Amino acid sequence: MTEVAILSDHPCHLGEGPTYDGPSDTLWWFDILEKQLFETKVSAGETTVHTLPTMASALAYVDDAHQLVATADGLYLRDIATGRLQLHTRLEEDNGLTRSNDGRVHPCGALWIGTMGRRAEEGAGSIYHFFRGELTRLYGQITIPNAMCFSPDGRTGYFTDTHAGVLQRVALDPDTGLPTGEPSTLVDHRGGEGGLDGAVVDAEGCIWNARWGAGCIDRYSADGEHLLTIPVPASRPTCPMFVGRDLDRMIVTSAREGLDAAGLKRDAQAGQTFILDPGVRGLPEARVRVDRS
Repeated sequence: MTEVAILSDHPCHLGEGPTYDGPSDTLWWFDILEKQLFETKVSAGETTVHTLPTMASALAYVDDAHQLVATADGLYLRDIATGRLQLHTRLEEDNGLTRSNDGRVHPCGALWIGTMGRRAEEGAGSIYHFFRGELTRLYGQITIPNAMCFSPDGRTGYFTDTHAGVLQRVALDPDTGLPTGEPSTLVDHRGGEGGLDGAVVDAEGCIWNARWGAGCIDRYSADGEHLLTIPVPASRPTCPMFVGRDLDRMIVTSAREGLDAAGLKRDAQAGQTFILDPGVRGLPEARVRVDRS
């Protein structure tokens, strides 16, 4: 059995959105509901907590000095040195019912970002494509957008609506990250234990998916074959991410959301962030392209 250790024992209410920057050996993730951003030097294990003015859920590097952060009302440029946030592009700013959720950068530099109802209202969310300053709505009537990730060559995208229980794949233009066809079912998890949550693709093109409510991470082939399950010591894992200088380790964020006192007693490590050796390597996260040039 794969050994799983604790990277951070901070009990996140809703830990989500991990992103790793290899050159600085820095992992970032959010506690969405508590409006916090975590920063950890993976090799050193030192964690800094940044307080945010609003709920945020996804982060991508623009360059060595700036990040793009997806929040409840927009995409903001963040100065890494000072933490200053500057609005770049509005995101459903006129809809007080929604917030941002899962997101990931396509190899070309396009960000896919999802929105959802603050109380997971059915069909209230969408999935958007952001590239070179332009925001395009791809899919609507989404309840809980998750598992956004891409094949190594950028020709295939993956996503799910956790509420629907189906991991979908769609053909993409590798130069823009835009769909070139209609989504189709890759994994039908309807009726299975737990729900499909965040995901990441490894260097072999396989998809690693966190299974909320089932306390595990699953690995699927690009054809949808289930290859492996790794248990984690929290019932509500939310998203995996490859980390380390060789991208040969994996962290997993988790949540306490929805657990009552009895549930927290049974699930004492809920909300912590874990680290393990997956046996494969990941891919560097692409940097997001925010300008038209």
